[in-house]
Amino acid sequence: MTWDGVGFHDWVFIQFMHGCGTTIRPMSAKPSSVSASEYSEGSIRVLKGLEPVKQRPGMYTRTDNPLHIIQEVLDNAADEALAGYGKKIKVTLHADGSVGVEDDGRGIPFGLHPEEKAPVIELVFTRLHAGGKFDKGKGGAYSFSGGLHGVGVSVTNALATRLEACSHREGQVARLVFSAGDVIEPLVARPLEAGERKQGTTVRVWPDARYFESSTLPLGELTHLLRSKAVLMPGVSVSLVNEKTRDTQTWQYKGGLRDYLQQTLNGDPVIPLFEGEGFADSGNDNFAEGEGASWCVAFTEDGQPVRESYVNLIPTSAGGTHESGLRDGLFNAVKSFIELHSLLPKGVKLMPEDVFARASYVLSAKVLDPQFQGQIKERLNSRDAVRLVSGFVRPALELWLNQHVEYGKKLAELAIKAAQTRQKAGQKVEKRKGSGVAVLPGKLTDCESRDIAYNEVFLVEGDSAGGSAKMGRDKENQAVLPLRGKVLNTWEVERDRLFANNEIHDISVAMGVDPHGPNDSPDLSGLRYGKVCILSDADVDGSHIQVLLLTLFFRHFPKLIEAGHIYVARPPLFRVDVPARGKKPAAKMYALDEGELTAILDKCAKDGVPREKCQISRFKGLGEMNAEQLWETTLNPDTRRLLPVQLGGTDFSATEGLITKLMGKGEAASRRELMELHGDAVEVDI
Repeated sequence: MTWDGVGFHDWVFIQFMHGCGTTIRPMSAKPSSVSASEYSEGSIRVLKGLEPVKQRPGMYTRTDNPLHIIQEVLDNAADEALAGYGKKIKVTLHADGSVGVEDDGRGIPFGLHPEEKAPVIELVFTRLHAGGKFDKGKGGAYSFSGGLHGVGVSVTNALATRLEACSHREGQVARLVFSAGDVIEPLVARPLEAGERKQGTTVRVWPDARYFESSTLPLGELTHLLRSKAVLMPGVSVSLVNEKTRDTQTWQYKGGLRDYLQQTLNGDPVIPLFEGEGFADSGNDNFAEGEGASWCVAFTEDGQPVRESYVNLIPTSAGGTHESGLRDGLFNAVKSFIELHSLLPKGVKLMPEDVFARASYVLSAKVLDPQFQGQIKERLNSRDAVRLVSGFVRPALELWLNQHVEYGKKLAELAIKAAQTRQKAGQKVEKRKGSGVAVLPGKLTDCESRDIAYNEVFLVEGDSAGGSAKMGRDKENQAVLPLRGKVLNTWEVERDRLFANNEIHDISVAMGVDPHGPNDSPDLSGLRYGKVCILSDADVDGSHIQVLLLTLFFRHFPKLIEAGHIYVARPPLFRVDVPARGKKPAAKMYALDEGELTAILDKCAKDGVPREKCQISRFKGLGEMNAEQLWETTLNPDTRRLLPVQLGGTDFSATEGLITKLMGKGEAASRRELMELHGDAVEVDI
């Protein structure tokens, strides 16, 4: 079990020692037989060229199979077509295991780079962060592209036993060959012969099996990828040739997203497919010319939803902010229609998920300078993409719904039905307590939402801190359960006696999950919150409460930890008021501990603010924070530090044995021995 890289049993031990009036400090280095002089200037290694990729391939690509390094080449061909310079893309699976990608774009330049004095095509394949897609303004080689970092095909080259690149351009064809990222056959250029194509790039790759769990390309994924490229670029022909099976597949779409979604949809749509697009023009003040999205959405009552999204033709399997924009636009349009026609029954509150739950869609966004999560670009993180997509989707759907009122009412009925089902499920929490049905604890300040993935409950130390949390929280999705005093040490409490303790009973009822053991299969369908957050003071007593609650969850609710529902909030211990300096206004900064406080003061000193002019306040507890401070530092998802408690690879029984030493009532001697053994790791902080 780990918490942000720290073993669960190690963390509980650290917090246990802290709760005994000690502060953990790094242990003094033990004498070593290795001479300190062996760590010198020469010990620092600088990785050059493509060495970083070979050393840590997982940082740059998927390592389960070579599909992504082939996709990097394919994306370059697609970017040429997206820019309007290509109409054909051909992928060939050769009999020897290599993969070829051919396009009819402009061809990679192969003249000497003016600064690097090396052929440009060689730089593209051998240098990280060398490419033609950094300049996104007018006049750039690529205004909209999936390539962003100049990293893609150089990674492909580094992880291939052999790579051949040919570029047809300006009446010539140039060819060069690489092995493991190094040039083995230098660039040779010759005039085009009669009948040769005039322009385009061909890249043939032999992936190096050493870097991948499986050297076999997943044909299903590759086929889906190629088909989607054709869908997103109407008029462009995309082919797959398999030399082993002698099969050839070609995709070319004129109908675009509508035809594609219609073919892949599960179940009959409630209303006709809603298709549209919107792109910013030159007069738009918020977005660059050409930015926008095209989409096709269907709503079904049953079946698995089909959901695919792309940014500049790159598939974003993990979604991102463009999907959030689609969700926001659909929700607000449907909500506006329902309010306009007074369709919402009394007592029903509509949530975004009520509209989005039965939506199938294909979304293709064009973003000038997209920010992705990681090199493999599975998720879009660009914040402006929410406004971009929502700004085009909402007015288009509102207009369509009001032009087709009957269809609008059908969609409204579907959303309202989902909202009623959700609210009905969240009205009661049944839990056995003697006889009868237990209701939610009176001191629980619940949230309005019933969306489990969205909801959070904070187990707060003390009524005063609970009051600040209630005032500072987002009442839409954040609930607060104040705890009085220290929770019972439940390590040796039998499960059927747990509810004799009011605090533990209230925690269990509020969560909606019964206590269970590590080998049980509890019913988690009643879980009311996706995040159960421990929020205690940043002092010795707060650490002790953390230990007691972590012990409770590890002992009696382990499946919640395993499913990733338990979190620990990190409130600050210090506040630093920094006076105005020059053009910079006065600022409030927060530090978790003395280490962060020192770092803040050092930074202020570098900015020209002496330490003595910085006013430092220490919070004795959460109750000293006002609602605004608590929201800013601990509750706001954008600024808080919320750490997940997770089950890791640690042996469960070993962790259980250690916690028995720390929390068992009859383990005083073992605890004393443990503290004596690790006594040099702590300092008294009274």
